[in-house]
Amino acid sequence: MPIVEAKTILPKGSWQEAPADTITLDEEDRYRRRILLTSDGGYDFLLSLASAERLEHGDGLQLTDGRIIEVRAKPEPLYEVRPTAATDLVTLAWHLGNRHQPTQIFSDHLRIRQDAVIADMLVGLGGELKAVSGHFSPVSGAYKRDHGHHHHPEKEAASEHAH
Repeated sequence: MPIVEAKTILPKGSWQEAPADTITLDEEDRYRRRILLTSDGGYDFLLSLASAERLEHGDGLQLTDGRIIEVRAKPEPLYEVRPTAATDLVTLAWHLGNRHQPTQIFSDHLRIRQDAVIADMLVGLGGELKAVSGHFSPVSGAYKRDHGHHHHPEKEAASEHAH
């Protein structure tokens, strides 16, 4: 019997059916193109996308047999990073970006994976850190594609030089 495949991502809120099961994945495992997966209830299926896509908490994976598997983000050990009087959020975010650290951005704080070296740097810059467990969905890189929209850097660069 051929293995069932998931070829379509149903963005959170775009589907109404009750899921047949769930699959709980950490941030790294939620960015894949092709991998054999087992749902939380034991269904084996092949994630088989045209390109690597980020799966978000609440998305659905449409299986070729009609079932939907709901994606759940696995809680991970993280730091919440907040500015203090000694610094601001933009400065902390800049230093994380300069070190290519995956970062989730909120209006008043940042979230990063726990890393002692980066934690020391942020504290040294005046940041306040709190260890938490939660879902991690960092901002995508400038050239990564997510959920059906993407940028064409070569066209954007050409249009910048045309002005």
